[in-house]
Amino acid sequence: MENKNREPLILEPVIKENVWGGSRLVTEFHYRESGEGLGECWGISAHPHGDCRIAEGQYKGKTLSELYREHRELFGNLKNPEFPLLVKIIDAKEKLSIQVHPDDAYARIHENGSLGKTECWYVMDCPEGAELVIGHNAKTRQELADLVHAGKYEELIRRIPVRKGDFVQIVPGTIHAITEGLLILETQQSSDITYRVYDYGRLVDGKPRQIHVEQSIEVTNVPDESVEKGLVHAQGLSENELHELVSCDFYRVWKLNVNGQCEIGQDYPFLNLSVIEGEGSLNGRKIRRGDHMILPAGYGRMSFQGNMECILSTAVEKQD
Repeated sequence: MENKNREPLILEPVIKENVWGGSRLVTEFHYRESGEGLGECWGISAHPHGDCRIAEGQYKGKTLSELYREHRELFGNLKNPEFPLLVKIIDAKEKLSIQVHPDDAYARIHENGSLGKTECWYVMDCPEGAELVIGHNAKTRQELADLVHAGKYEELIRRIPVRKGDFVQIVPGTIHAITEGLLILETQQSSDITYRVYDYGRLVDGKPRQIHVEQSIEVTNVPDESVEKGLVHAQGLSENELHELVSCDFYRVWKLNVNGQCEIGQDYPFLNLSVIEGEGSLNGRKIRRGDHMILPAGYGRMSFQGNMECILSTAVEKQD
């Protein structure tokens, strides 16, 4: 059972305003914020742009970045100099910009030592006939540059149909965009580096947002293979066991459908856990949709009860 010296780290989410955000983070979850245009809930984050605090227990009030620096034993003594992952919920009332992310090597040189951004999306909800922008059609970098400079974005981008329960891995260099009406659980490297390719001419405070044309052309993968490799249909998974959705150089991500009762071991440096549907309990502690927590190293057995869906993730050890 749960190791009493290694209690779950319950996190206070950081809610962010976005020009494309809606109101579902207020109306469908138990977050205390109010208003429109709230696009992101950073549920598990030690990033300086949104550093979550521990909500209760012996570490109450500490930020996750502080805890990672001072108590690395809770995270399996990972060698990563900073907490490596960021988990967020995205409510896209309107379409997001068409964008692309750099890898670690490019970001280290061009973004003051930042991590690059590998990320993945679990579709929590979407309208009928929903699509995502994933990948592009250019065969050469010159063709990519020509289409971007000419503003021929509909010729450039690929769209793929998605439905609730789909999962997409997005590697650096992949042109992508979340479209209107989607609710997404995103797991990513702890990075906030985004290069916008196109933003539909939107204005913020009367001015267009910055577009990163040259960086985008430089880091985009050509030719593109993202559509063939990235999509997983995660509907109808068997209950009460972990199902791995992806394993890459930075993280592993699982889906867990709890129906009744199940027990699972915590055998990782740490496990991020986000409840994306339903409610129940973990080792007697009530949990519900919208809760985010970290189960530290040495936590012990996880005993789930209830009817709920969870996304879990852990970091892959950084190699020297």
